[in-house]
Amino acid sequence: MISKRLTPSMTALQCFEAAARHLSFTRAAEELHLTQSAVSKQVAQLEEMLCHNLFERVRQRLYLSPAGSLYLTEVHKILTQVDISSRYILTYGGETEVLRIATQPTFGDRWLVPKLKDFAALHPNIHLDVRNELEPFDVLQAKADIAFFFGQGSWPGATCIELFREAVVPVCAPGFVAEGSDASSRHTLLQCTSRPEAWHEWFLEQGLHSQNSYHGPRFDTFYMCIRAAQSSYGVALVPQYLVAEELANGSLMIPWDYTMPSDGAHFIAHAEHAGEIPKVKAFLNWMTDYLGAHPDF
Repeated sequence: MISKRLTPSMTALQCFEAAARHLSFTRAAEELHLTQSAVSKQVAQLEEMLCHNLFERVRQRLYLSPAGSLYLTEVHKILTQVDISSRYILTYGGETEVLRIATQPTFGDRWLVPKLKDFAALHPNIHLDVRNELEPFDVLQAKADIAFFFGQGSWPGATCIELFREAVVPVCAPGFVAEGSDASSRHTLLQCTSRPEAWHEWFLEQGLHSQNSYHGPRFDTFYMCIRAAQSSYGVALVPQYLVAEELANGSLMIPWDYTMPSDGAHFIAHAEHAGEIPKVKAFLNWMTDYLGAHPDF
């Protein structure tokens, strides 16, 4: 036997939330364009359904009861989600589809986003919803159709396609490192949280030793490392493709020649069952065609 859902009306939830926010049935009624008695009736029906008083009156003033405080938190989440979902349909409803893309911030900003207008021109019926994922994320839990990530390309339950490998270079503002100064000298080394071993590996690959390899200001993203390097805060160790523009315009320079191949690659991933979904397939085909036409992007 299926139990009956305990589902109050949207009107009752709105009346409760407004009354709780204002701690006044009168002000809630004004906001909702209802009478004060209508708001009071809706809240009373809600209290009867829940078998708890949601408000307490003390000296003619209205206060939330413990049950009311707890319920308000949940009701606020529900009403907020309904509002978001409704606006989402207003924006993307009709004949359009939405492709949700998860990407790490600097990769998205520097590499992915500038290319997306070409996909949009080819597929005007597919709207893109691009979101940053700062921490390592699970493509299957990220509520994304497509995910871009850096790593080894192994993700249970997902199909991972290698896009390209990267080379890492040290960069700094012109003049920050004295000409002829070697890498093992003491310099401020800018650290990126997502690659904590990068400087240590860079020195190790060359047979150099530096007590400074783990020391230095730490930043969440490569973008912040790049900006810090441009401001002469220190030397950043970043993927070369991310600073191609800065190296070309002279706002950054490579102070030491060694370029280190990364031990991972950039991948595009999707859930195993999603590869034949038309919007996902269209994006994968477009990305494959793009990389084929721009091998050095």
